[in-house]
Amino acid sequence: MRYVTFQDGAAERVGALLSDEAVLDLAEAERILSGRTFPATLQALIEAGPAAWDQARALAARAPSQAVQAAPRLLAPLTRPIRLRDCSLFLEHMEVAFRGIARVAAQKEADPEAAYRALIATGAYDLKPIYRAQVIYYNADHLHVVGPEADVVWPSQSDWMDYELEWACVVGPGGRDITRSDAASHIFGFTIFNDWSARDIQLPIMEANLGPGEGKDFANGLGPWIATPDEFDDPYALCMTAKVNGELWSQGSTASMHHRFEDAIVQFSRERTLFPGEVIGSGTVLSGCGFELGRRLSCGDLVELSIEGLGVLRNRVIRP
Repeated sequence: MRYVTFQDGAAERVGALLSDEAVLDLAEAERILSGRTFPATLQALIEAGPAAWDQARALAARAPSQAVQAAPRLLAPLTRPIRLRDCSLFLEHMEVAFRGIARVAAQKEADPEAAYRALIATGAYDLKPIYRAQVIYYNADHLHVVGPEADVVWPSQSDWMDYELEWACVVGPGGRDITRSDAASHIFGFTIFNDWSARDIQLPIMEANLGPGEGKDFANGLGPWIATPDEFDDPYALCMTAKVNGELWSQGSTASMHHRFEDAIVQFSRERTLFPGEVIGSGTVLSGCGFELGRRLSCGDLVELSIEGLGVLRNRVIRP
């Protein structure tokens, strides 16, 4: 199943993607076929549990034509997730990013190259062993979520625009002290995640060891849909790309993750409860952002993140 949230007038509706141009309004299909009510939002559907998901599949199989919408406006599948954590599951990116942070810091000095070598020699910009030992994450902004085709309004105090090519899992059944062998059964589905980053705001805060902070607190992209695990032969073998104005900037694979989503689920449920609908971001794939590539976005650029089976998350960056 590929679940979407779409706009119908002023209302948000939960749907099943039937094709690139057709969406089944699940609540309307339920009303037509049985007269019963159906969860009104995707969050409510996730919370309703496996019986409701089976019913959604049954509705999609029958798909009464009166409940089919032609190319509705898609929103982020979860327009306001109950929680959003962004993790460092792709460690190769972190290794390059730390070197990049050192390079930026060295530019302030009279001899930037010598300063860069000196900073690297301190070991402060090496990947710390804890990144391999456990999942490192930060609590991301779950209140300013943008969906497909939406404009991303950039902070007026920032001139360094960047995207981050990521994906995310959405928790299905919640739980506490989930075992590694059971963790996969707690994944409702997967979606594309763009961790938009105002680097000139982010980097000074990170120097204070408190980042990323305000450099990311303005937009997080999710969508265009959530695909359930049965849509994939192997979710950890998917091609990931990022294009800017049609030009390929980034290319990677979900296969290069050091930690997997199941590892995060185990860690995050240890002696505490993981809730249905929580979103867990992967972190950035290697070469998956302009910062790694020495490139910057400009106002008006169109960014397209694509992952096999998860569609294309397309957004344009604009000024206020």
